[in-house]
Amino acid sequence: MRHWTDEQRALRATAEAVGADLGAGHLERDARGEFAWDGWRHLSAIGLFGTPFDGTWGGSGLDLPTMMYVFEGLGYRCPDAGLVFSACTHVVSTGVPLQRFGSKELKAKYLPKVCAGETIGAHAITEPDGGSDVLAMRTTARREGGEFVLDGGKAFVTNGPIAGLVVVYARTGAPGHLDGITAFLVPTDTPGVALGRPLAKMGLRTSPLSELFLTDVRIPRSQVLGAVGSGFLVLDEVMKWEILCGFAGVLGEMQHRLERCVEHARGRTQFGRHIGANQAVSHRIVDMQIGLETARKWLYDTADKLTAGQSVTTDLAITKLVVSEANVASALAAVQIFGGHGYTAEYGLEGDLRNAVAGTIYSGTSEIQRERLAAFLGLSRATAARGVKERTT
Repeated sequence: MRHWTDEQRALRATAEAVGADLGAGHLERDARGEFAWDGWRHLSAIGLFGTPFDGTWGGSGLDLPTMMYVFEGLGYRCPDAGLVFSACTHVVSTGVPLQRFGSKELKAKYLPKVCAGETIGAHAITEPDGGSDVLAMRTTARREGGEFVLDGGKAFVTNGPIAGLVVVYARTGAPGHLDGITAFLVPTDTPGVALGRPLAKMGLRTSPLSELFLTDVRIPRSQVLGAVGSGFLVLDEVMKWEILCGFAGVLGEMQHRLERCVEHARGRTQFGRHIGANQAVSHRIVDMQIGLETARKWLYDTADKLTAGQSVTTDLAITKLVVSEANVASALAAVQIFGGHGYTAEYGLEGDLRNAVAGTIYSGTSEIQRERLAAFLGLSRATAARGVKERTT
């Protein structure tokens, strides 16, 4: 069993307390696809957005496992999964690459606003006809003097409609080459940047999603994250944080869902006994617990390895598969355990299921993760680097 310090437990308790206060009206917001601005301000007030960043920029300097523990607590108590998803996307899509790969000038200019939640971050990777094949992206960035000129379009940009800063991945080299992609930090008020209307979607409806259009967008060379041609390296770092932090929040949701099902199974009586006495119900709940604890182990063990500087390439693919698919199974089981009530929007469990499906798609689909693992075993012709990123974030 993992042991947390009193300080870490206090941080999580704060996240849980704030998360519990953010539940009012979340079902109505989900139905309308409405972002919780008040919730965002509450998360800003407790310093959530600055958790992994240096104190120089207004952050808390927490390590990765601690940040995951805090996000797990938020997911456990906050019923607005879309808000949690948007918060994590903001931190990992923009703040993480900015701190790791940005120049001192870029950090000084943007990172304090990211830490404070004043400027909302997003990243733009997937393209309408590209899907999982990130190396075939058509968005280009051509060099003109001390600037780059970006042209193209991106799809499935989480936080797009509300973002003030987007990390855009564009092709600066030959198609299909790892060194042909560059990451640019692009303010959304830059001339030539246009954000599409919010897109209606199956789940995570309170987390806004849109397309991004780039037409002759001029970006100074100083806005490049890392070196020209190192965009895939930047994206790889972001993916590690996105999977581990994002699914830590999902882990909290799974824990809360399990507890609801146990309570319901103990209290609901049919045919003269509580339904938990029925093997079909009890075994389903046990499977939920097994999925939860397996997900927890993979998440935190992988985070420990990454923090220790070890390779987590295989671990990350397995973690993403295990947690996302366990979450779908857990949500489906909860709907069935609650029966007719589980199918209604009032109980929120049908929303859990809709939200869970997204996790098998964003951050690399389940199919792509299996292809990666097959490639690592020498069973697939696909390279471990190609076809990695189906994005909704």
